[in-house]
Amino acid sequence: MRYRLGVDVGGTFTDLLLFDNETGNFWRHKTPSTPHDSSEGILNGVTVITGEAGVDPGEIEFFLHGTTVATNAVLEGKGARVGLITTEGYRDIMQIARSFVPGGLAAWIVWPKPQPLAALEDTVTVKGRMDADGKEVRPLDEAEVWAKLTQLRDAGVEAITVSLINAYVDGRHEKRIGEIAHEILQDVPVSLSHEVLPEMQEYERTLSTVANASVRPVVGKYVSNLRTKLHDAGVKGKLSLLRSDGGLMSSQKAEEHPVNILMSGPAGGVTGALWVAKNAGFKNILTLDVGGTSTDVALIENLEPRRVRTTEVGHLSVRASSLDVKTVGAGGGSIAYVPELTGALRVGPQSAGAVPGPVAYAKGGEQPTVTDANVVLGYLPEDLLGGSFKLDREGAKKAVQTIADALGIPLMDAARGIIDIVNENMFGALRMISVQQGYDPRHFALMGFGGAGPLHVNAVARLMGSWPAISPVSPGVLCALGDATTRMRTETARSFSRLATETDVEELVAILDDMAKQTRAELTNDGIPESQVTSEFEVDVRYAGQAFEVPLTIDQATLREKGIAGILERFDDEHRRLFTFNMDTPHEIVNLRAVALGEAPQLPAAELEKGNGDPSAAKIRDHTLWMDGREMAAVIYDRSRLKQADVIPGPAIVTEMDSTTLIENGCVATVDAVGNILINPAKEA
Repeated sequence: MRYRLGVDVGGTFTDLLLFDNETGNFWRHKTPSTPHDSSEGILNGVTVITGEAGVDPGEIEFFLHGTTVATNAVLEGKGARVGLITTEGYRDIMQIARSFVPGGLAAWIVWPKPQPLAALEDTVTVKGRMDADGKEVRPLDEAEVWAKLTQLRDAGVEAITVSLINAYVDGRHEKRIGEIAHEILQDVPVSLSHEVLPEMQEYERTLSTVANASVRPVVGKYVSNLRTKLHDAGVKGKLSLLRSDGGLMSSQKAEEHPVNILMSGPAGGVTGALWVAKNAGFKNILTLDVGGTSTDVALIENLEPRRVRTTEVGHLSVRASSLDVKTVGAGGGSIAYVPELTGALRVGPQSAGAVPGPVAYAKGGEQPTVTDANVVLGYLPEDLLGGSFKLDREGAKKAVQTIADALGIPLMDAARGIIDIVNENMFGALRMISVQQGYDPRHFALMGFGGAGPLHVNAVARLMGSWPAISPVSPGVLCALGDATTRMRTETARSFSRLATETDVEELVAILDDMAKQTRAELTNDGIPESQVTSEFEVDVRYAGQAFEVPLTIDQATLREKGIAGILERFDDEHRRLFTFNMDTPHEIVNLRAVALGEAPQLPAAELEKGNGDPSAAKIRDHTLWMDGREMAAVIYDRSRLKQADVIPGPAIVTEMDSTTLIENGCVATVDAVGNILINPAKEA
């Protein structure tokens, strides 16, 4: 077995990329998603792509999958009914929650508090108590545990969460409750807080564990169903899922801890962009992943994507590591409309999705979308997916004309207005992960991918001042490429909660060694050779009294060399960058984390044949499009025929199987050694 298959399921299309580990050759395919059962679209794609490559499905060694199953379960409120068991006196923990309320002044007057994932009527308490040092203050009342679990079983709960006060220090009581739960409820999944999140702050720990329990039946059913269907289709390779933090986890671990895959889908694009950046020689990248339903943006600095300690999905914010990805409802399927109340053009967040899709797809869609506007303007030629997908331009014109009529403006102005608004929405999301976090976007290149990313990357780069605008090879399936080129990852956390002045560096190193041993064992148990496992460490630091921490990456060699002072110096530098000031308050070390990583696959990018700078051999035909308020002559090129060093002046369109790249007037594109299209303002180029 020598092949890796990356599969990413989006709201509109399912992307597949099959990679030959020995030769570096790859095959790609896009197939419509099947929202009622994602595995159907996956199996359809597997059949096609293995047929195109002439590969037996049994030769696929690794099946690497990014999925939004857990995300959708949260957003659509389709999680399981969760029964919560907590310590006596803490029954209202989910209802009290945190006091932070989003919004401006007096937002609490109108803010609808989200409904807890574990209802109060499904929350029970038991007697038993551990203190903050892990000593048993009061023994567990097992008779009461039996009674309360029987009560939850009779109520019809579909998942159990056990979250006891101070369990992060010692989980003995939680383990015993879990054992009893398996006896009484048998096949009902049980999530223990000291296993899901062994950190202090009982609300965050409880919320994260409840979220894990809520999506566990849904994810478990999906993963086991997919595993069975793949086996029946002859795929015998190892199934792994992409974690929110950009690493991989075994499908069995994903079934047990699905809270770690809540942002699995968007993470694939970031890991794919990272692979492209390494091969293209870029260190600082802003990513623009534009799909049919939404746009995901992220920041990569010095070839390291930003990670955060919280995963946010809708109103839910859980304590689980994830890549710092922001999402806005701006995609190719975003619907344009003019509200009667304001009479102003709006675009999104509502989406036509995969069914019925944009009007141009001729699948029954009637409302004008961003894709329809691109078709009307001539930015999106009428042949998609290598000619296998025909667009209905006349239908798109009729749909966009409804917007023009509502605004009292010409058709082309209405279409361009739709594009300008969706570009501004993307611009706003990019500012959130750059400017608002202390980064100057002019120091970053902007990489556009996803089915519609390369159509918008040039325009958004103008707004950001981020050059070059990059259209990577196979941009439409880059998320699947990210799934195929990342590595196994697991982590564990431990609360420390001690002033830096009271912390001994040798004690810190000893704790990190113990945590590293635990995480390395997890990967070796998943079949990763010990020699291929490496460890990284993180520490959360804050000024004493602060309500939040700043996570820092550390290594033991530097820790031994520079001691605690080295950590504090880095914290002060990061705090100043984020907030423009430092404090004289003592420092506090709050949490420690150990991360174990498998070996990254060595999958090189193939170098293109060198050209003489003239792209005419790749020309398909002359074309007319609407830009800068008028019709312009343009050229359409076939990306597969472009060569290294080819120069393409704008306006121009570059088509390929899975995406379309737009080069705007006043810009010029060059093709780099590995096939990326780099767009710059003409005077700079």
